[in-house]
Amino acid sequence: MEIYKGMSTFAGIAIGKIFYYDRAEYQLSQYLINNVKYELTRFEQAKDQVLKDLQHQLKMADQEEQKEDLQHQISVLSMGSFEKAVESMIKAEKVSAVYAVMTTKEELSATFASLEDPAVKEQIRCVRQNADHLITVLGGVLPRIDLGKEPVILVSDSLSPTEIMEMDKGQLLAVVTQQGSQVSHAAILARTMAVPSLVGISPKEEWNGSNAIVDGYTGTLYIQPDGEFLKEYEIRRIADIEEREDLLKLRHQKDETVDGRIVPIYANIGNLDDLNSVLYYEAAGIGLLRSEFQYLGRENYPSEEELFAAYKRVAQTMGKKRAVIRTVDLGADKQAKYLKIPEEINPIMGNRGIRLCLDRREMFKVQLRAIYRASAYGRLALMYPMIDSMEEMDAIEQILAEVRAELDEKRQPYQEIPKAIMIETPAAVMISEELAKRVDFLSLGTNDLTQYTLAMDRQNPLLRNKYNDHHPAVLKMIQMVVDAGHKNGRKVYICGEIAADTKLTHTFIQMGVDGLSVVPACILPVRRAVRNTDLTEGKD
Repeated sequence: MEIYKGMSTFAGIAIGKIFYYDRAEYQLSQYLINNVKYELTRFEQAKDQVLKDLQHQLKMADQEEQKEDLQHQISVLSMGSFEKAVESMIKAEKVSAVYAVMTTKEELSATFASLEDPAVKEQIRCVRQNADHLITVLGGVLPRIDLGKEPVILVSDSLSPTEIMEMDKGQLLAVVTQQGSQVSHAAILARTMAVPSLVGISPKEEWNGSNAIVDGYTGTLYIQPDGEFLKEYEIRRIADIEEREDLLKLRHQKDETVDGRIVPIYANIGNLDDLNSVLYYEAAGIGLLRSEFQYLGRENYPSEEELFAAYKRVAQTMGKKRAVIRTVDLGADKQAKYLKIPEEINPIMGNRGIRLCLDRREMFKVQLRAIYRASAYGRLALMYPMIDSMEEMDAIEQILAEVRAELDEKRQPYQEIPKAIMIETPAAVMISEELAKRVDFLSLGTNDLTQYTLAMDRQNPLLRNKYNDHHPAVLKMIQMVVDAGHKNGRKVYICGEIAADTKLTHTFIQMGVDGLSVVPACILPVRRAVRNTDLTEGKD
């Protein structure tokens, strides 16, 4: 039995077979090109970019094993034999650079597959890694994700939000990746699937098909566990299921503290499939609908009718319960090729969220029109991400006025709906009193707020053990926003991942937070924490 320790991003126990997902398993189509010189130039530029990326990773590496691996990749990339083979195929067969890279990689792998020489195997491994990196830089291809017919433990080096959203969650027992953190976008989406998830474990292709155990409580992966150990975990898994079933008794209970304070628990969802879970766990409503699900994993912009149909379904499904739709938060790690978002040195600090929407006003207006039209069918609310200035609010209000005028002209029915701001930057915290006057309520996006406050990329694996969302500065900022909102008669909610941290539930209620929004799987644990809270304890 092999044991690997990582970090848990969602608790639980899973037992099953491993499905190793190689992001380089791409679907490619061969087609003739007209400009060979252009494809050769693209390939040369991609090679230069991969070399720069590897050199940067080498500079940042802090482990000798990792440094050696990167140095070997650089050496293999610089040898020239792979490059010559790709260039030869582009010239002789007049195919695209990306097709030539993939085909050359597969041909080399097949040629040397039967050799047992460790040095040759290592060489081919580096060739494959470099080729995968080249394909990523060249772009123009989509990952093929087929988990098979039986539920599996998915193991991969990394997963993007798009890849997570494309997977059939009914086929997932657990997710294990090397890259990512507890608050990376991919980890957040994995949590909505309510399966045990680990990060910080380097995958091995040889694990594919192996029996394994994922312990989402201790952050441990066990490969090929022996009989007695497996039996012990079967017992633990059953106990885990029983505990979850015990929590189900809280489905119909109020979100109310011992001393009688109502603290509604809303749901964060990433796609329409989660609507049933929201109703099943009897959430107070939807506190955050991440509308990116309609923009990712596709080849062009969604139409207004597509957006309207989705939002109408949300409104009708939720009935009298409020559903807060966050306007699309694209950029950083949430991208699609058709969006043509320019490459940025530091995208997490770049043109994302409302900034991108205000640059692409027609895209923004299409979404706003769809939301307003759907508002005629239920209780919808709007929420804007990454706001940090009054000028942004002025621009939004002007666009909203145009949208309403267009709908009035076409005599399309809509309701005046509540509006909210996600407080996600220190700048927004500092002007939260002024921002509160411009909207109906505030919601704290603590994932981004924490990383911007600590100046730590929440998805950087090197910072995994240093990133602290309980930092006093973060908690003080939450209190500042609550006070600013209440001073202006506005309710303040938390919709970041920290809202599901039951160790902080009492603290949040004490602060005066008006409600918490969490992934559906966390609704009942948080409800239990709320119902166990008594603010009168210790008082005379």
